[in-house]
Amino acid sequence: MSTYTQIIYQIVFSTKNRVPVLHKTGRHDLFKYIWGILENKKCHLYQINGVEDHVHILTHLHPTIALSDLVKDIKVASSIYIKEENLFKNFQGWQNGYGAFTYSIKEKDRLITYVKNQEIHHKKTSFREEYISFLNEFEIKFDEKYLF
Repeated sequence: MSTYTQIIYQIVFSTKNRVPVLHKTGRHDLFKYIWGILENKKCHLYQINGVEDHVHILTHLHPTIALSDLVKDIKVASSIYIKEENLFKNFQGWQNGYGAFTYSIKEKDRLITYVKNQEIHHKKTSFREEYISFLNEFEIKFDEKYLF
């Protein structure tokens, strides 16, 4: 028997200290690079997007890939890429930690739209508000002093 999974992950992480350095002009290149990492890991990317201070990745993980290893690989490789390409002038790295939230495949279209519309969404809602709403929606206990 083979291994079959159909879980969508929404992975969210921020720049170090939430510094708004991911300027629009370089984001496409960053997202394309991250997509390449996911492809090399046999993960299926549904959507990637973000704003100046954080990134959302909507993906399916290959069953042989551990979530924590994938996020570490994305952060390490993309940090090197950003610095080598001088993509974002004041980029100092990614935050410690990340959020990862799982969804049914039935929510795919809604999630793709949500991630695509990050710039519009964040005209009304801060990253902090958005992140806390995820934690509350998924009933994750947290201590605010470790969030920001």
